[in-house]
Amino acid sequence: MKKASYSILSMLLILTLFLAACGNNGEEQVAGEEKDGDGKYKIATVVKLTGVAWFDRLEEGIEKFGEDTGHETFMQGPQKADAALQVQIIEDLIAQKVDAITVVPFSAEALEPVLKKARDKGIVVITHEADGMKNTDFNIEAFDNYEYGAFLMDNLAEAMGEEGEYMTTVGSLTTQSHIQWEEGGYKRQMEKYPNMKAVARKLETNDDLKTASEKFRETIKAYPDLKGFQGSSGNDAAGAALAVEEMGLNGKVSVVGTSVPSVSKQYLESGAMSQIGFWDPADAGYVMNKLAEMVLDGKKEEIKEGVDLGVPGYENIKVVDGKYIYGSAWVGVGKENASDYNF
Repeated sequence: MKKASYSILSMLLILTLFLAACGNNGEEQVAGEEKDGDGKYKIATVVKLTGVAWFDRLEEGIEKFGEDTGHETFMQGPQKADAALQVQIIEDLIAQKVDAITVVPFSAEALEPVLKKARDKGIVVITHEADGMKNTDFNIEAFDNYEYGAFLMDNLAEAMGEEGEYMTTVGSLTTQSHIQWEEGGYKRQMEKYPNMKAVARKLETNDDLKTASEKFRETIKAYPDLKGFQGSSGNDAAGAALAVEEMGLNGKVSVVGTSVPSVSKQYLESGAMSQIGFWDPADAGYVMNKLAEMVLDGKKEEIKEGVDLGVPGYENIKVVDGKYIYGSAWVGVGKENASDYNF
């Protein structure tokens, strides 16, 4: 009787060890494995914040990718730009065992640990606006960030007559892309426009239009001869333009920055804003999900220099260090062509 009991216990122990070895209790998956057997994936996109035009447009691209492929694609983000809130959302997605997470980080550094955790669980990670991110399968940028900053500065310099004092803003000092845009613009100014002078640089706005407006008001109070503003966050230029209008400074201060026409068209038409630059957020959302699908399908090696990802602006990509991807997708919009875009 004892011998039979020992045999049963031994068999149960072997079975337990076998099940654990087969799936780590089902908690991990391997990129490229189809969990449901129908070839469809669950791909989540996490953005800096929701309820703003930029990310509303990005969500359109995410939804379009889902419609085109049949994958389950969706977007989540906090109601305010906060790295800790992004971390919590990603933790929840890890618990849901999604196949891939694509991310636009508010703070790349703050997200490194949780994205490492996701990748350790077998979840594919794709990032955007996070050049140099370590814990990602690929980071994709619409363009070289320094060149884009120089493009914005060229437009600001033209509007200012290549002389006078100007200021710059960023959404956050931890948002790498914003820092690179600002530094690219400042470098271009120093090299090409010696009669211009930066009197305030990299003022943080937390991606908030009201805060950007306040930063502009504070700076022009300190520097009443201010003639220019270059903003990085999608809300910065609009915030400055709002202040320009309310303070009766149209034609006296030139405003350029990253934005979308739906937010900035009124200011471009009134003259409170000179020029905006952007890339289509919908295309960025689409291409992030496209990259996630390729990695999940085991096609990671196909993502290389010169490849056409099938999305406007990403037809001939540049790849650095095997994981940092650059397109050529920026667009410049002024009063004359703002109506050409419906977002």
